[in-house]
Amino acid sequence: MHGGKAPPWLFSRMVKLAREVIILLVADYGSQEVVRRFADPFWFQAFGCLLGFDWHSSGVTTTVTGAVKEALRDLAQDLGLFVAGGKGRVSRKTPQEVEEAAELVGFDPTPLVYASRMSAKVDSAALQDGYQLYHHVIIFTPHGHWAVVQQGMNVANRYARRYHWLSEGLSSFVEEPHKAVCAMARGKALNMVARESDRARQGVVVLVEEYDPQALVKEMKRIQELEMPSRHHILMKDIRVDRLRKGLEEVHRRTPRHFQELLETPGLGPKTLRALALTAEVLYGTPVSFRDPARFSFAHGGKDGHPYPVDRGLYDQTIEMLRQAIRRARLSPTEKDKAQRRLNGVR
Repeated sequence: MHGGKAPPWLFSRMVKLAREVIILLVADYGSQEVVRRFADPFWFQAFGCLLGFDWHSSGVTTTVTGAVKEALRDLAQDLGLFVAGGKGRVSRKTPQEVEEAAELVGFDPTPLVYASRMSAKVDSAALQDGYQLYHHVIIFTPHGHWAVVQQGMNVANRYARRYHWLSEGLSSFVEEPHKAVCAMARGKALNMVARESDRARQGVVVLVEEYDPQALVKEMKRIQELEMPSRHHILMKDIRVDRLRKGLEEVHRRTPRHFQELLETPGLGPKTLRALALTAEVLYGTPVSFRDPARFSFAHGGKDGHPYPVDRGLYDQTIEMLRQAIRRARLSPTEKDKAQRRLNGVR
């Protein structure tokens, strides 16, 4: 990862071009198709290139989603397509932004807020691959279709990892839920959402039901004295068990019926879940998967003009060509007028 950010002259053009592309996509294919495309890692990367970002640039995820959010700011209601979230502290405002969109248009925000929170919880706690989430965006329609694009950073190897989610076809938040996980570097991960971790998920739920927190802490301390299998890249001895008591008490109090309910527990973080998973494996023989879920690789570098500097004149010409394309699009006069008004920033 390289430092820096997209210069204002580039970002302003990215916003304009993203606006034109999305208007055309919605006009031709509908808002749901735009959601699908954002969940496709190859389309997302190509879209970043189209917007003028270097093909291997380190900021493509945050800058592209930021440009799209800005592009749709005054069009979301007309297009039926909303974007919430962002980088750092902005990501924590995602539920509030979803609720504001729901109030504006008139739909139940609960499933979307849940999807946002659960996707973030899975990739920060249930999937422990060494990448700390710092960016979270959900793009959605009032009809409940959504895609999540979030990204984590590994400060040790200075690589980023992107996680794509899609509501369409999603059967479970806790078993193979990702549309794609994109990374340059792959390794081992505590993967509680792997298909082969099914028994481990069940074991964790049984564990918090059968043991009260005090007894559970005692068992964890005993396990810390054992010689764990060499395949564990995260050992129980690395966990400060005494600091887990509060989280264990909350999980035990809620008596979750299944792993997804357990994962919903406020305050349940990666350390508590890791301790529960490894303890359940020792006590019940429920193996945890350490399979890295990354399936697509993209290089990451800097915003340094590769493969060549952005041609500003050509960029502006592309925006104008899309304006002309809308004029020539096979739309009814009324639809043409609406599209043109959107391009001109007229509501």
